[in-house]
Amino acid sequence: MNWPAIRAIYGFEMHRAFRTLLQSIVAPVISTSLYFVVFGAAIGGRMTSVDGVPYGAFIVPGLIMLTLLTQSIANASFGIYFPRFSGTIYEILSAPISAVEIVAGYVGAAATKSIMLGLIILATSALFVPLRIEHPFVMVLFLVLTAVTFSLFGFVIGLWADGFEKLQLVPLLIVTPLTFLGGSFYSIDMLPPVWRTVSLVNPVVYLISGFRWSFYGHSDVNPAVSLGMAVVFLVVCLAAVARIFKTGYRLKS
Repeated sequence: MNWPAIRAIYGFEMHRAFRTLLQSIVAPVISTSLYFVVFGAAIGGRMTSVDGVPYGAFIVPGLIMLTLLTQSIANASFGIYFPRFSGTIYEILSAPISAVEIVAGYVGAAATKSIMLGLIILATSALFVPLRIEHPFVMVLFLVLTAVTFSLFGFVIGLWADGFEKLQLVPLLIVTPLTFLGGSFYSIDMLPPVWRTVSLVNPVVYLISGFRWSFYGHSDVNPAVSLGMAVVFLVVCLAAVARIFKTGYRLKS
């Protein structure tokens, strides 16, 4: 394993994030805080609790997951797309480093930035609502698994996109709606039976449910099933990235 090469890619991506601190860190935190204020104030006043958890605290895992998914995709997709756009991707591909090392550098940086954001939002939320984390190890596990998986997914999007507008296509039209409909701001047990069954088709439900269980011990889906689904998503994304490097899709043209 060429660790200096991984550190170079990782360091460059992290440095780029800190150069654009306002856009990379501050903007997502403010956006999430607005969700928290609007939903917590507007709905929380009418809904005292969900599964025995105050509504303001109930939505915190969903807000963290919303940020984690969108930012992981955005960080990774832009990270690999920009070298393609500028032509420097060929220098990386011709360097004596493997595909695993390239992916580790870009995906590792994207996942790190997303986890940092998630922890910042968690700390900020604790100032406003009473939080408890009953299963901290599981919480960290879901945090890392989700960040890595969707950073890999973002890496795939960054290779697939042939324009800056396509980088936002999947997050805006698919991932964000699935997250909102995946129980970020409500429990799917509150839905009629038919819609609850339909909601179980949404893969994001399992991520949010498992992550929320790590906080409060309540979930819409069995936590073991949620963890299993998270691992399945990770394997699928790894297989997609491996296939791209094997075929050279969007890398050699």
